[in-house]
Amino acid sequence: MEEIAAPGLKWIKRANGKTPYWVAAELDVKNGYVPKTVNLRAVKDNPSMLKAKCDVLQAEMLLWRTGYRSEALNYNGTVKSLLKIYQHHEESPYQKLKPGSLVPYNHYLKNLEGHIGALRLDAINGVDIIRWHRLWSSNGKHLAAASFARSVFAAALWFGVINRCDGAAELLAIVRESSAKLPGPKARTTKMTAQQIAAARVAAHAAGRPSMALAYAIAFETVLRLWDVIGQWWPMDRGGVSDILNATAGTKWFGLRWDDIDDNLQLDYTPSKTSETSGKRVLYPLVDAPMVIEEFAYWPEHRRRGPIIVSEETGLPYEAREFRRLWDKDRATARIPSNVWARDLRASGITEGRASAAAVDDLGKVAGHTGRKMTDEVYDRAQIEAAGRVAKSRKEHRGRKDFLAPQ
Repeated sequence: MEEIAAPGLKWIKRANGKTPYWVAAELDVKNGYVPKTVNLRAVKDNPSMLKAKCDVLQAEMLLWRTGYRSEALNYNGTVKSLLKIYQHHEESPYQKLKPGSLVPYNHYLKNLEGHIGALRLDAINGVDIIRWHRLWSSNGKHLAAASFARSVFAAALWFGVINRCDGAAELLAIVRESSAKLPGPKARTTKMTAQQIAAARVAAHAAGRPSMALAYAIAFETVLRLWDVIGQWWPMDRGGVSDILNATAGTKWFGLRWDDIDDNLQLDYTPSKTSETSGKRVLYPLVDAPMVIEEFAYWPEHRRRGPIIVSEETGLPYEAREFRRLWDKDRATARIPSNVWARDLRASGITEGRASAAAVDDLGKVAGHTGRKMTDEVYDRAQIEAAGRVAKSRKEHRGRKDFLAPQ
């Protein structure tokens, strides 16, 4: 493939070949210019479009060098201005994204701006969306990537609609209609058995990481989302107040704490996903969660303070990337297939609940899913009773099988 030349264009070697990037001048980057780089893989096979994109990006940088600064909330009809409004407006739903969601959102927002930022909304049609689907999915190889990109674009368009940005409503309808006809990723079906999770706990203990074993047990037994079990690190300027800080990274932590478990071992926790919406709580009787009770034996009373899951190495809650890395080690040691993710612990617990004949309505309450409206008083009583039935059903079901526990 011909490596064309263009202002700021660099071809960077990657595992699957060379990828074109536009790179800002080093002097401008030192003075605060963004973006520093733009991945142009989407137009790699179109030399004329690739050169045009580089010309536009170079012109914007040179204009910035003269002192011009575009207004972040100034809509001029282009996709780029729409994306900037979505990211910077104080009322945008983007401002409420959790740390775990910010990473992929920022990735796709940057890619969208680099690929279609210069286009006007009123010049985009459904055929463009279909064509971009092929590009974003690498001709169907990565359907999840294309689907997520369209979802991010739709989120920005929706905010553009309520801001009365010209062309946003019409294009949002086109994106939604086109997306409904395009192939999407298959739902995950991977799950683990209680025996596999017990084996992963054994592996974590053997590696000197009882905190990981406890995290696996809590996520599987209570079906809390993994990001609530291990917690999330937020930028200092977002979220509320926390007493767990990482000054080096400039972040603060929110997640499951020992205070969320009472003297009767009743877990009562409001997940981050529902804390600002339905307010639904997760209630679970840990006395009927065998794995958790076994792991608690490693945690004497004087250690039950602050965050429940804390890295033995750093003394702080895990960063998500580090937790995933260590999970891969424990998973491999336990001979769990490589396509099983740590976040499959929640789905595995729900699956075991259904296999044990627990009522679907009960499982929905335990998982914190929104359902039929009830008064607060009825809801609380129903959830506690539902959690008790699910826990006992799973415990009895598991007792009928050979079971491997940490030694």
